[in-house]
Amino acid sequence: MPAANDKQLQELLAHPSVWRGRSRAAVETVPTGFTALDAGLPGGGWPRHGLVEILTPRPGVGELYLLLPVLAALSRATPARWCTWVSPPHEPFAPALEAHGVALDRMLIVRYSQGLTPHDGRRRRSDGVHMGLWALEQALRSGACEVALAWLSRASPRAIRRLQLAAEQGRALGVLYRSQRFAHLASPAMLRVLLEPLSEGGRYGARLRLLKSRGGSREPIDITWTAAAA
Repeated sequence: MPAANDKQLQELLAHPSVWRGRSRAAVETVPTGFTALDAGLPGGGWPRHGLVEILTPRPGVGELYLLLPVLAALSRATPARWCTWVSPPHEPFAPALEAHGVALDRMLIVRYSQGLTPHDGRRRRSDGVHMGLWALEQALRSGACEVALAWLSRASPRAIRRLQLAAEQGRALGVLYRSQRFAHLASPAMLRVLLEPLSEGGRYGARLRLLKSRGGSREPIDITWTAAAA
């Protein structure tokens, strides 16, 4: 009987939903394309299924460079599902994506009207957030997406929990870009990354801190990239 109980316990602890402090729980991953980041992340890469929050000082500081290698890998998988972008702050530049190995025919861009007037701006902004959350949740839950990225001004813990569950159900990687002002708040996302842009001697990159991870590095992780293409 004790042996059977031990086996059941080990099976339970091996489940990716179980977080054992800073131990590295077994989880399927996909390489990030950055050696230093792979070394710091539990399992050696981005979680294959689940929600990642990337917190930045503002949009356009390199957060997309961080995902280009995995977008290239997942969009060229066989068979490949969709890579969905929900409300990107800038128009994706197709030649740059292609230069990084991204398969353009697997990209799906979701936009919605966010026009504001002085009288209904607050209501429309709130509606836009709800539409973005809904679109991201549907993409993750659908089973038709390899990865879904979204740039949203805010999201409640309850909404983030729904996104995490949707990513698990649809077996997709979800990436939620948010402002670093939310860094101090708790989140149900399985991985939270704070990104600080770096630029030195013509080299571009970021210093990453894992605010929440299931066994990841406690130390800052510095990575660099070629700034010619994003």
